[in-house]
Amino acid sequence: MRFSVFTAATPEWSPEEAVRELAAQGWDGVEWRITDQADAETPGFWAGNRATWPLTGLEESVPEILRITNEAGLDFSAVGGYAQAADHDNVERMLSATAALGAGRVRVTLPKLPVGDYRAVFAATRADLEWAVERAELHGVQVLIELHHGTIVSSASAAYRLVEGLDPRRIGVIHDIGNLVHEGFEDLGAALQILGEYLAHVHVKNARWWPNGEFGIDGSTVWAPYWASLHEGQADLDWLFRALVAIGYDGWVTLEDFVDDNRPREKVLSDDLAFLRGAYERALMWAEWVASGAGDDDGAGPAEQA
Repeated sequence: MRFSVFTAATPEWSPEEAVRELAAQGWDGVEWRITDQADAETPGFWAGNRATWPLTGLEESVPEILRITNEAGLDFSAVGGYAQAADHDNVERMLSATAALGAGRVRVTLPKLPVGDYRAVFAATRADLEWAVERAELHGVQVLIELHHGTIVSSASAAYRLVEGLDPRRIGVIHDIGNLVHEGFEDLGAALQILGEYLAHVHVKNARWWPNGEFGIDGSTVWAPYWASLHEGQADLDWLFRALVAIGYDGWVTLEDFVDDNRPREKVLSDDLAFLRGAYERALMWAEWVASGAGDDDGAGPAEQA
């Protein structure tokens, strides 16, 4: 596997600073955030992010993106776009830029809930993706959709239903275990098998549910999900890597760490890289153990292994 960072997670750094630090730490690649964002006095993950390239005028930025990425010795794991699948003009822009960068793959986003008539919106989005796949074929790239809470596709089952029958060379799914803590979690072994040839990319972050300080009308505690560091969240990342190894996945794993815990950003990322590498190494050891005949071979979680 190869490891990269989505630059939403590096808001304080300029693009040059981001790639320089990632390369120095030993990351294999970068996933650039591309969107028109709001300004902010203090750089943040979603507004004022200094490591984000604007969608408006993206064509003019392509040579600079390519230059600083190549000079740092990093590869593109994908392009982190935010163009809605129904926004054909900007999807075309992202596909063209991805081809020019040689980045291979680009994310498009899906309608957010609530959508009114879910079936109608789902069908319309399928039509949008059919169009995107045709354009991706012409550009020689791949469209990615992400398992994401609060959208029409929060689970592997829903994502497979949306892309089933389309060319997996031109459309794939991003599995994101942190998003699944919010909504859409399915057994990891089953979920990855459901996606099958459509599993094209993996995002990793973590989250956990906490009481949000409010109470229901009956006095019950109200819970809400919050982002957490990789080692403190509810998602079992060892299970994720075992499940990925079990199906032979050997592609990109991109970090998305949106926790601000007062550690310097370079410390957060170096700790995260060590964590991810450790989880992968343990998964490989587990696979050897399974191959020896001592254990299960389905990437089972702790409870199932007991």
